[in-house]
Amino acid sequence: MLTRIQVQWHFLKRLLSFPKYPRYITDLYLRWCFPSLLRRQGIVAGAGITWYGKPILARWDGSSLSIGDDCRICSRTLDTALGINHAVVLRTLAPGAEIRIGSGVRMSGTTICAKKSVIIGDRCVIGANVTIVDTNFHSLDPLVRSSPQDALDAQTAPVVIGKDVFIGMGSYILKGVTIGDGAVIGAGSVVTKTFLPRSIVAGNPARQVGDI
Repeated sequence: MLTRIQVQWHFLKRLLSFPKYPRYITDLYLRWCFPSLLRRQGIVAGAGITWYGKPILARWDGSSLSIGDDCRICSRTLDTALGINHAVVLRTLAPGAEIRIGSGVRMSGTTICAKKSVIIGDRCVIGANVTIVDTNFHSLDPLVRSSPQDALDAQTAPVVIGKDVFIGMGSYILKGVTIGDGAVIGAGSVVTKTFLPRSIVAGNPARQVGDI
């Protein structure tokens, strides 16, 4: 048990940790102010979410963005072993688009963009710097790509990630992919097709290398 002098010394050390003040202020903001800001923006955030640093959340009018209970969203490199390249980015890109994240999901430096639909099941673990998108963003035709029609011509297909999926760091989950419950995606994979539950997947392009 700490003595009174030890308690006072620990408090003094924290008080004198000036470089940490911005972090303390950010944490207070995320705990007390951020949830109400999200509600005003039409973003649904469940109970018990832990925000490590401030994410980038953008909801297009007429679209939906929801995060389930007890998620851990890490946008600060000091709070994850591998570090991250940037804050978490969750962004819908068109009216009617949907990003739905289940309960108990953990992610660090993740980017999720949905022009149609990205759905992530409960208890998924998404490693550092993973990208999940349901669109090509640009046309495959170079003439269209140089025109105002570019984004409208981009191919789009929903992404569905089941429950209890682990996605290794630096992986890319691309349009039209469904990943079954309990699957494991190896680090650095580029997933372009559907995989069954409890598959072990790795590579570029990703292929099944085993089962659980």
